[in-house]
Amino acid sequence: MKKLLLSTVLVVALGLSFTSCRETEKKADDMGDAIENAADDTADAMEDAADDAADKTEGALEKAGKAIDNATNEVKEAGKAVDGAAKEIVGDDN
Repeated sequence: MKKLLLSTVLVVALGLSFTSCRETEKKADDMGDAIENAADDTADAMEDAADDAADKTEGALEKAGKAIDNATNEVKEAGKAVDGAAKEIVGDDN
C-alpha cells in the first residue's frame, strides 16, 4: 500500500512539474517579448529625441548665422561712416 501511495505521489509530482515547465517557458517567452518591446520603444523614443534636438539646433544655428551676417553688415557700414567722417575732418583741415 505504501508503494502504491508513493508511486502515485511521484507520478502526480512529475506530472505537475512538466506542466509547470511548459507554463514557465511560456511566461519566459512572454517576458522576453515584453523586454524586447520595451527596448524597441526606448530606442524609438531616443531616436525621436535626437531628431527633435537636431531640428532645434539647426534652427538655432541658422539664426546665429543670420545674426553674424547682420553684425558684419553693420560693422561694414560703421566702418564706412568712420571713413567718411575721417575724410571730412581731413578735408576740413586742408
